[in-house]
Amino acid sequence: MLRFFLKSISLCCLILCVSCNQPDKTVESNKLKSDLVDSYIKKAKDKKMPIEERKQNLEKAYTIYSTLEDNSFKIKKIQEISIQYYNLKDYDSYKEMNEKALKLSVLIGDSLNLARSYFFVGLYYRSSKLDVAFKNFHEADKIYSSLDHQKYKSKDYAFDHGKALIDIARIQQRTKDYNESEATTIKAIKKFELSENFQYLPLCYTNLGILAKYLERYQESVEYHLKAIEYAKGTNKEVLQTVLSFNNIGTVYKSQQKYDKAKEYYHKGLSYIEFLNKNPKRHSLLLDNLGYVKFLSKDAEDIPDLFYKSLKIRDSIDDKFGIATNTLHLAEYYQSIAEDSIAKMYADQSRNISLELQNNEELLKAYKVLSEVSDSKEGLNYANTYIKLNDSLIKEERLFRDKFARIQFETDEIVEENQQISRENQILIIAILGLTALFLLGYIIFRQQQSNKELLFAQTQQESNEEIYRLLLNQQIKLEEGRQLEQQRMSEELHDGVLGRLFGVRLSLDGINQRANDGFTETRNKYIDELKAIEKEIRLISHDLGAETLPSDVAYIDAVENLIKDLCEVHNIEFEFNNDEDIDWEGIDDQKKVNFFRILQESMQNIFKHAHADHIKINFEYVDSTINLTILDDGIGFKANKVKKGIGLKNITSRVSQMNGEVQFLSNEGSGTTVSVRVPIEAIVEEVY
Repeated sequence: MLRFFLKSISLCCLILCVSCNQPDKTVESNKLKSDLVDSYIKKAKDKKMPIEERKQNLEKAYTIYSTLEDNSFKIKKIQEISIQYYNLKDYDSYKEMNEKALKLSVLIGDSLNLARSYFFVGLYYRSSKLDVAFKNFHEADKIYSSLDHQKYKSKDYAFDHGKALIDIARIQQRTKDYNESEATTIKAIKKFELSENFQYLPLCYTNLGILAKYLERYQESVEYHLKAIEYAKGTNKEVLQTVLSFNNIGTVYKSQQKYDKAKEYYHKGLSYIEFLNKNPKRHSLLLDNLGYVKFLSKDAEDIPDLFYKSLKIRDSIDDKFGIATNTLHLAEYYQSIAEDSIAKMYADQSRNISLELQNNEELLKAYKVLSEVSDSKEGLNYANTYIKLNDSLIKEERLFRDKFARIQFETDEIVEENQQISRENQILIIAILGLTALFLLGYIIFRQQQSNKELLFAQTQQESNEEIYRLLLNQQIKLEEGRQLEQQRMSEELHDGVLGRLFGVRLSLDGINQRANDGFTETRNKYIDELKAIEKEIRLISHDLGAETLPSDVAYIDAVENLIKDLCEVHNIEFEFNNDEDIDWEGIDDQKKVNFFRILQESMQNIFKHAHADHIKINFEYVDSTINLTILDDGIGFKANKVKKGIGLKNITSRVSQMNGEVQFLSNEGSGTTVSVRVPIEAIVEEVY
């Protein structure tokens, strides 16, 4: 109840704060960062890429992750990164990532992600520290269970809860707490059925089958294993589950001493030849189990060949757990035929490997065989060691069960205390809620009055701003008119004054050439050509100065074509120009036309200066309310990623940006250059506040 009250207060405050603030401007930035993180995670999943490169991509993803705001989205991303580290068998990085997610979940009070983080940390300890793994899985279960009666009824939530429960059940099974394991497994099955995701149901029924065997409910055990096969049908693990379940059913019949039925199911498992060829560990397990059942049933056929065949496979894949069991079976076989020295050799081998792996179950059996095949003194030592180990294992199992029970008891105790506190504070909370409601009502009325005043003030200020804007606009228009007049004057001065005088000098030199024959004619011709070039350059400058605003009596596309023609003639370059007739240039505002004009000028100047091109192709196209300008040349090109953008390219980019368009510079050395400009021409509707 208290938690609900605090959440209610927080929600109300949040609503009030949101109403007084502008929308978060960081959404777009977070979206970009999220996309980058996703792209690096996607690369890390690529199995064709070397493992080190995949890890580097995860490091890049984490670098971007660390800049995100602390929220549930950030936790989700780091959990995705951790899963990829787990798949790459980098378990230390996996643990580090999930510990960060755990701390952040606590910091922001995100219950669901806190449960997921506890689960992921539990996976890290599952194979090394059962008590630590159990504690983390139990913390996850505790959070999920506390949310059962709240709004969290999604399928994903139920699926995640089921995964935590089945891992708890498997730990309980390993510590021989069979009844608790069975109850927990059934809870997990209910969660998976609620989630409508049956991926883990074969594992659940396999666990129930193993538990039923230990509890000597053999027929139930067989039924559970057959059910596991049924749920795996149609999935990518159908064959694996079938082989595994046949092996487990064979083991159930072996426990009942129904050796013929056990052999039947081991043979069924061995019939999946193609699968077993690709899975030598499963193959060797079935061979060893079949051999051991034959040994127990005194069926000497293929004994000890089956043991040696299995041992050879296990040696080839360095399956130490399998080797420990295999050598133990060989020791038992040679003991049965009174070959005690060979039996002792294999029992020693099993003992040494079991000690290395801390595989106490096989170690206990090895000591038992050694106590029986060794001489009296040594055998007595092995017997004493067997007794001590057996006692310590029983004690350890009891300690584990006590520890797990203590964890569960402490949880229940905390829950009961919280309920008592909740009952004691219920009346106080109701009173506080009433007072808070009154306070919020008064505050809302006050804020409404303030909002009305602010709205009136905003309207007045809006009118003032509009008046100021009109004045600034008029001033800008006058300045623009003055600038254009000055450009026109300079254009006329250059064209009528300087250009006229240069033309007169050139005519005089032509006249001298026609009259004189003094040997300097060629030199004068050289200077006359130079004067012609200067005239063209000045004419182009004059044209540029006069073209910032295009005269209304000249068609825009004619001005563009004249510009291209004049520039190409000066630089002796062939050109091809195409204009889409669907473009209504008269309906496009002058500023955009000027920008297109300047982009053409700048692009062509870059071609003349740097490209060494022989041919230029320029196209205007109209596609989906967009004008596409393409400028291609057959010049020497450049490496786009190695060339710094000069003032020309920056000017082009700036002009395109002013028009809300996009520009691309595409080039490679030796293959020319393409400038591609896309500009939308639909009307822009301004928002009204």
